[in-house]
Amino acid sequence: MSYRITRWGWGVEPREEELRAQLRSEGLAPYVWRNGPGYEYSAHTHSYIKVLCVIKGSITFYLPETEESLLLEAGDRLELPARTLHAATTGPEGVVCMEAIKRT
Repeated sequence: MSYRITRWGWGVEPREEELRAQLRSEGLAPYVWRNGPGYEYSAHTHSYIKVLCVIKGSITFYLPETEESLLLEAGDRLELPARTLHAATTGPEGVVCMEAIKRT
């Protein structure tokens, strides 16, 4: 499985309740986290599929093995396969995300 991005495209920021309901309908247990502007996560992996939805702000994921940069903005969703090496930096306004662990 390669990563999958679903763009929001609705023109308005998503509501946290809508995103939570969507993830729960998929059998996931979402939680919210946030970081201020320019926060950096060093390269790491997870043993699970990471499902992440941006509620506010933006975050850029870096995939060192493929040299790709993935900019996610409010409403965008990323599914990142297990054991995918990634790093991330929050945008100029910081970010609020909803995340869930998806087991295969």
